[in-house]
Amino acid sequence: MQLQIDQGRCTLCGACVQACPFGALVQQSDGIEIGPSCRLCKLCIRSCPEEAISLTAQSQVEIDKSLYTGVLVIAETQGNLVHPVTYELLGKGRELADKVGHCLSVVVIGNGIAPVAAEMLDFGVDTAYTFDAPELSSFRIEPFANAATQVIETMKPSVILVGATPLGRSLAPRIAVRFRTGLTADCTLLSMKDNTDLVQIRPAFGGNIMAQIVTPKHRPQMATVRYKVMDPAVQQRRPNAKVVHCRLSKAQLNSRSTVLSTAVKPPEENIADAEVIVAAGRGLKNRQDLQLAQRLADLLGGQLGVTRPLVEMGWAQHSQQIGLSGRTVRPKLLITVGVSGAIQFSASISGAELIFAINNDPAAPIFETAHYGMVGDLYEILPKAISRLEKGEPIDAIL
Repeated sequence: MQLQIDQGRCTLCGACVQACPFGALVQQSDGIEIGPSCRLCKLCIRSCPEEAISLTAQSQVEIDKSLYTGVLVIAETQGNLVHPVTYELLGKGRELADKVGHCLSVVVIGNGIAPVAAEMLDFGVDTAYTFDAPELSSFRIEPFANAATQVIETMKPSVILVGATPLGRSLAPRIAVRFRTGLTADCTLLSMKDNTDLVQIRPAFGGNIMAQIVTPKHRPQMATVRYKVMDPAVQQRRPNAKVVHCRLSKAQLNSRSTVLSTAVKPPEENIADAEVIVAAGRGLKNRQDLQLAQRLADLLGGQLGVTRPLVEMGWAQHSQQIGLSGRTVRPKLLITVGVSGAIQFSASISGAELIFAINNDPAAPIFETAHYGMVGDLYEILPKAISRLEKGEPIDAIL
């Protein structure tokens, strides 16, 4: 929809300008001008005494969906190292492609990445497009976007998947703008309709609802996906899988930014990689009580995680936060203590193999997500569990 003003009927009374809360209407000597801040709230329409303002439907260009086939994954690499989210995207990409009988492709951008491209063929990829040049050894937005654009223009994919990493969050919007298509960020679920429309599910309104988003009138369809949300691809070699070597011109390799140096970040404990996590929530009464959850995590050889409110109160570090604004986790065992189970949290733990929840509220949403639950006071349950673990009793006999 778009706002339209009949300048012939407009008397320049200024009523619409005064009614607009966004300052989108500007009165000129020859009429009313509509600015980019218009939100289509319709207050100007109601305020116009001459009924000179109306909403009109914009004409939609019908797209031939049959011209766009295949799923394209944009791989993320650093040297010969592949970010694990790439394998998760390949797994989901293969599933989506099989649903509608399409191919799965991947674009690998870097320097000396021939071994990486060859490895991709072992994970269900039909075609691996490679851009190999010294200028691509470090991420710079312009040449990387040019490389992805070249592949997209060549193969015309129906779906493009990108990791929701710092690199992916920088690259994906630029590509979406170039092709004037939609982009759904931080998807937690993806599925494909028979007509090749991609159903993109992600939390919205602060994580209070799960929104289903489709892009029926545009192609390609783009989505970014967080690490640890999807299952990684299984090894499978497709018949006739191949590597296609591509090149960028000197002009396409140019960038307005220069990488002066790079340094490897020192390894640190990452809760996203933990196999056992004890997650504490607002059910804890004070900061010192985190020591109970930490002790349980230590005895299980795991890590301590927290919900967002505990980070906001300064009880824990952001690196320990589980949730949509923190980390997505897929541990073998997750024990939650005093966690209510809001959507923001639950959406980030759905991949855990076993979830055991402890909460004194039998109606807490966390019990809908957990595989097992215990209704009770964590201040009674945790000390007993810790004591029995310290005596060497197995965890399955305690929970």
